[in-house]
Amino acid sequence: MAARGRVARDYRESALRPHAHYDFSLLFLVVFLAGFGLVMIYSASAYRGMVRFHDSMHFLKRQGLCVILGFAVMIGLSKIDYRIFAKPLIKKTAINLSLLAYLGCVGLQALVLVIGEEYNGAKRWIQLPVIGSFQPSELSKVATVLFVAYIVSIAPKRLDKFSGFVRVMLYMAPLLALIAKENLSSAIIVGVIIVAICFVASRKKLYYFLVGGAGVAGILAYIHFVAYRAERVEIWRNIETHPKGLQILQGLYAISAGGLFGTGLGQSMQKLGAIPEAYNDMIFTIICEELGVFGAIIVITLFVLLLWRMFVIAISSPDLFGGLICTGVMAQIAVQVIINIAVVTNTIPSTGIPLPFISYGGTSVAILLAEIGLVLSVSNQIDHRKTS
Repeated sequence: MAARGRVARDYRESALRPHAHYDFSLLFLVVFLAGFGLVMIYSASAYRGMVRFHDSMHFLKRQGLCVILGFAVMIGLSKIDYRIFAKPLIKKTAINLSLLAYLGCVGLQALVLVIGEEYNGAKRWIQLPVIGSFQPSELSKVATVLFVAYIVSIAPKRLDKFSGFVRVMLYMAPLLALIAKENLSSAIIVGVIIVAICFVASRKKLYYFLVGGAGVAGILAYIHFVAYRAERVEIWRNIETHPKGLQILQGLYAISAGGLFGTGLGQSMQKLGAIPEAYNDMIFTIICEELGVFGAIIVITLFVLLLWRMFVIAISSPDLFGGLICTGVMAQIAVQVIINIAVVTNTIPSTGIPLPFISYGGTSVAILLAEIGLVLSVSNQIDHRKTS
C-alpha cells in the first residue's frame, strides 16, 4: 500500500515539474529506421504487389498507413506522463492502466484461439473492421512491459530472493501460456522482457543464470514434443538437402550475392520469387543483397545506437518505474534484432520474428512506435543535460 502511495505521489509531483524537450537523438534514429523500412519494403515487395494486386505500391501503402498511425500514437504517448499507467484509478486499490492492459491482453490472447484466423498452421490474427488483421501478441508485449515494470517497481527488494521472481512469473503465466500455444517466438520475447526487467531491478543476479538454463531446457523440450517445431530444427541441420529449407537457402544466396557494397537498391534478383514474401521476416537478406555488407553493418549500427540511447534514458530515469519501462522496450528490440538476423543467416532454426521497424507488418511497427513513445515520455521527465 505504501509503495502504491509513493507511485501516486511521484505522479502528482511530476505534474508540477516543467517538461524537458524531446530526446531528438532517439526520435531521429526511430524516424530514420522507419523511413528506411518503408524504402526496403517497397524495394522487396514491388514485384509481388504488381503480380498479385496490379499495384507495385500495395504493401508500401498498407505499411505507410500503419507507420503514420504509429507515429501519431508515439507522439501522443510521449506528451503524457508515463506514471499515469501506474496511478491507481480507484483510491487505495491496485487497479491501474497497466493492470487493465495486462488483463485485456489475456482476454485477447484467449479470443484469438477461438476466433483467430489460421495462417501457416497457427492462429495468431484477429480480423477487425477497418484495421484488418491484428496480432494480439504484439500488443501483449507492450502490456508486459508496463505491467511487469509496475509490479516490480512497487516492491523491487522481493526480487533479491528467488521466490520474488517466481511470484512475478506466476502473475505472467496465463499470458505466457496463451501466447506460447500458437506463437512460441512471441512467447520467448515476452519471457525475455520479463526476465530483463526483473534482472535489472534485482540486486541478486546469480539465480537468473539458473533460470536461463531452465528456460532454454524448457524451450528445447517444447520444440521436441511439437512435430512442426522439431521439423524446423531438422531443416536447420540439413538446410542444403531438406526440401523445406529453400527459403533460408535462397536467403543465404542473396546475402552472398550482395558482396561488400551490394547490387544496388532495387536490383535484388532473389526477391523476384526465390524468397517468398521477402518483405517480411527475410527482409534483412534483401538489404544484404542490395546494399551489401556495408549496408548491413550500417543497419546494425543504427540499432546499436538506438539501444544505447534507450539505455542512457533508462539509467537517467527519475524513478524505477520509468527505468524499467525503458529496460523492457530495449530488451524487446534487442532480442528481436538478434533473433531475426540469426534466423536469416541460419545461425539458429527458423522462427517468425520480424526485424523491428523494417519488416512488413502493420501491428508490429505501430506497437513498436507506441513503445518508443513511452520511452520518450520517460525522457521528457529527466534533465537532458545528464543524458548527453
